[in-house]
Amino acid sequence: MTSLAWLIPAALALGGLGLAAFLWSLRSGQFDDLEGAAWRALEDTPPGASERRRHAVGDGDDSAAQ
Repeated sequence: MTSLAWLIPAALALGGLGLAAFLWSLRSGQFDDLEGAAWRALEDTPPGASERRRHAVGDGDDSAAQ
């Protein structure tokens, strides 16, 4: 019976901590772009690799394209 005296408040505290973390994540925008996060997980190239490739290839080619 004495174990319930500390298990119930501990469970309530952990539940409140989980609720606070969830509310913080909602307010900070963690769930705003779920579709984009799913596509980024499937990409083969690391982030920024396409920009590095574009700058390396297009050193002098930008003026010809205009």
